[in-house]
Amino acid sequence: HVQLVESGGGSVEAGESLRLSCVGSDFSRYYMAWFREAPGKGREGVAHIRTVYGTTHYFNSEKGRFTISKDNAKNTLYLQMNSLKPEDAAMYYCAAVPELTPVRAGSCLAWDYWGQGTQVTVS
Repeated sequence: HVQLVESGGGSVEAGESLRLSCVGSDFSRYYMAWFREAPGKGREGVAHIRTVYGTTHYFNSEKGRFTISKDNAKNTLYLQMNSLKPEDAAMYYCAAVPELTPVRAGSCLAWDYWGQGTQVTVS
């Protein structure tokens, strides 16, 4: 069982940056992802990473502004978010799963473990 704890959210102005962190227990064997959920919208995938090899995938257009990365030694997943926009405001969640079918990666149902979320507000 993987326990995930996110941090790093906050309130920023448009154009600023934030770095989210997600600390887990022995997640080096897992696929890891960041999802976000804005009020009135469904939870959507932001990016995922295969922690063994470091291969990454971005679900939408955030690549170029957002960067997913990991530090296996620290059991920590990161999401660097630059040039934030008001539409990026959401609760951000990290997720983990031991095996992943890439075509299902954007579905919440594909992920077994979730953190409690960290709030990002952009004004």
